[in-house]
Amino acid sequence: MDVYELVRTKLETRDFSQKQVPDKIKLKILEAARFTQSGNNSQHWRFILLDKKDELDKLAEDSLYGKWVRNANFAIIVLTDPSLGYHKIDAGRAVQSMQLTAWGEGVASGVFVGVKDQELRKDFGIPANLAPTITVGFGYPARKVLGRKNRKQLSEIAFQHSFGSPLEIKNQL
Repeated sequence: MDVYELVRTKLETRDFSQKQVPDKIKLKILEAARFTQSGNNSQHWRFILLDKKDELDKLAEDSLYGKWVRNANFAIIVLTDPSLGYHKIDAGRAVQSMQLTAWGEGVASGVFVGVKDQELRKDFGIPANLAPTITVGFGYPARKVLGRKNRKQLSEIAFQHSFGSPLEIKNQL
């Protein structure tokens, strides 16, 4: 599948099958994050892979909005350096790379923010100088994911030359 098709069909998933994702794919997903650009090439992000049931249960307990992650096959906590003004952008870029790489392998994913900070830091050894910025749960989808997205028309969200000025480029996709 080409990159455009990955973006077009990837949906947020929080319902996973019990089928195990091979280590080779987990490493590919982490490598995709590593190869992602970062502000000033700082490469400040760090990634914690959690792939044991007790780790996922603990992550769910430490979450405010990601209780569903206990049913994922594995999760990755993305840590960033909050002293850098672009740290959240870099986290998002790394997550997008991981999610698209996973989807290219048939592995679905979902993200969450909002954690019990002190508990998460204690449970997973997160140093004080890094922020747990976002977490991604991964696994094979529990049911077929069709990739249908409810999206606004491009003419409603994109402009040319100035805000509100319609696109002159005609949709040819």
